[in-house]
Amino acid sequence: RPGPSAGLDAATLWTLPRVGAPQPAPDGSWAVVPVTTYAPGAAEGGSRLWRLRDGQEPTALTAEGLGASAPAVQPQGHCLAFLRKPGTAKEAAGAARFPDQAQVYLLPLDGGEARRLTDLPLGAAALQWLPDGRHLVLLAGYLAGAADLAAVAEALATREKEPVKAMVTEDRVYRYWDRWLTDGRLHRPFLLDTQTGELRDLAPGMDRWMGLMDVADSLAVSPDGREIAFNACRSEPPHSPLVFGVYTLRLPEPGEAPPAPRLVDPDHTGPASRAVYAPGGRWLVYGIQRQIGFYADRVRLVALDRQSGERRVLTEDWDASADDWVFLDEDRLLIVAEDQARKVLYRLDLGRAWEDDGARRPQELLRGGWFGRLAVSGGAVFCSRESLTRPPEACRLDPATGEVRALSSFCEPLLAPQSLATVAEQRFSGAEGHTVQMFLLSPAEAPPGPLPLVHLVHGGPHGVFGDQWHWRWNPHVFAAAGYRVALVNFHGSTGFGEAFTRSILGQWGEKPAADILAATDLLVSQGLADPTRLALAGGSYGGYLVSWLAGLTDRFKAIVNHAGVSDFQTQLATDVTQGRELSMGGSLWGDLAGLDRFNPIRRAEHFKTPMLVIHGTKDYRVPYNQGLSIYNAYQAQGLPSRLVVYPDENHWILKPHNSRHWYAEVLAWLERWLG
Repeated sequence: RPGPSAGLDAATLWTLPRVGAPQPAPDGSWAVVPVTTYAPGAAEGGSRLWRLRDGQEPTALTAEGLGASAPAVQPQGHCLAFLRKPGTAKEAAGAARFPDQAQVYLLPLDGGEARRLTDLPLGAAALQWLPDGRHLVLLAGYLAGAADLAAVAEALATREKEPVKAMVTEDRVYRYWDRWLTDGRLHRPFLLDTQTGELRDLAPGMDRWMGLMDVADSLAVSPDGREIAFNACRSEPPHSPLVFGVYTLRLPEPGEAPPAPRLVDPDHTGPASRAVYAPGGRWLVYGIQRQIGFYADRVRLVALDRQSGERRVLTEDWDASADDWVFLDEDRLLIVAEDQARKVLYRLDLGRAWEDDGARRPQELLRGGWFGRLAVSGGAVFCSRESLTRPPEACRLDPATGEVRALSSFCEPLLAPQSLATVAEQRFSGAEGHTVQMFLLSPAEAPPGPLPLVHLVHGGPHGVFGDQWHWRWNPHVFAAAGYRVALVNFHGSTGFGEAFTRSILGQWGEKPAADILAATDLLVSQGLADPTRLALAGGSYGGYLVSWLAGLTDRFKAIVNHAGVSDFQTQLATDVTQGRELSMGGSLWGDLAGLDRFNPIRRAEHFKTPMLVIHGTKDYRVPYNQGLSIYNAYQAQGLPSRLVVYPDENHWILKPHNSRHWYAEVLAWLERWLG
């Protein structure tokens, strides 16, 4: 096997700046973008805001090391609101009572220091300006049952002193991802006067989750500033099932009590999300899913005519799932959706689609790579764009010509000296003769002939290895160690049509395993993969699939199982249990045989391939006993195995030092068995 190439390694990966979504000025002449960097040895990254102008060098707006995120440009363009954790430093507004919570800051763009506007006990999120340029709508952290923010602060202080820390519930949903939900933490919309600092609760008494992980995209303001729309949980305890919906709320006049939030579509019983207003205010567009308990159900766009109250589903017959949408003008909608492992930009003429069912198929504008969150200003589209060979950078799109112009190149100086892997794309005959797509990465300047092959197996299972940059499972790092790397978008992956995505429901192990094995056969037959040096590495569902394959075949010489499901029966301890019977094919109280049909632990007697098992103890999506179970099954049979557990990580390995350790463990395991 050739020695490691001079390609990208894990240490260098962590030096690359991570560029967020640009927020444009009102006239589109410039944009603000958050950029996160990680200093050597730092446990956390530091974010900084930069102003970008076409053809000019970026200008730093905030100081290095202080942290700044979630920029929101004032409609008049004179100032910028953003979020920052104050820390312990004294500021003009005095020392913060809650220094570890993200607070709202205001920065004048003609010079001057940023001024802190809030001191919220549980911080702020999702900043949106009203058209007057004076008021902000935001989501403030709250506690269910608290009378006001002062009561929230008092309750938190009392809890801190309370010796009993028990979590008590009667709900079906009581923890999510890496946190318990029994503490009553949620968000509530507030109105902030940036001149006086006055905060007004817009939904007193509304104790509903507005998102269980990230609420940054949960809020929209109507063009006239009289209404807001937001996502919130519409199901009631015990949340069986858990369902989110779209609500609107008319902003109260001074002295008027806030009206109750209104559910936009009470007749639709499935999930709904992410409302956006048309610039002229006539339309409100949001996404819906038909099926509860199937998170990959196709997202259809619905238009609500705010004048007549009529609503129509726009994309019911479009075999793609909308991922992002924004108005280009009053009647034209821009949509981003996955297609064939790419994020593609589409346009839909909403006015025509409203009148004519036949005009409801979005038209493709631009494809290639992976588009981030869209924003429109000055007739241009601002977003981030990335690919398998380039990290995200800010760009500006001309929707008329499709021209893309880069606004930033923060990563280029560090990435230019690296010899990145070459990327090829293949399609082959997978399970049942269906066409399956994969990317194949080869080390830079790799010699002709076969190389040891590593399959990276994506999670989900309804996800995709897209033409995008990967921070946690970067294939270039694997290729730099001398491996050929296959990224197979097996049956169940998204972006290849609804039928392809649904094809594995109730049979997780069948078609995807056949696809991985077919890809392996193809690469061996092409002389690209050494048949004596093959490996599997997957996380989450990918960890499941490599565990399932461990019980089917011994042709692979090494397996890496990160946060993988190993036992369908005990996976009932996951955070969200709805949809498990549909996905896994059975239940403990119904069809136990169906549940065990593709259960990896039931094939433990066939395990032979050396397995590295990795897990985080804060992982509630795939509880870490899943990793312990399969590791113990290996150990009890005297099989080669290694266990790595991170007590401070969840389903993902996010801390820089842990990530570098993770890459070192994974690559050492592959070297040990493929060398």
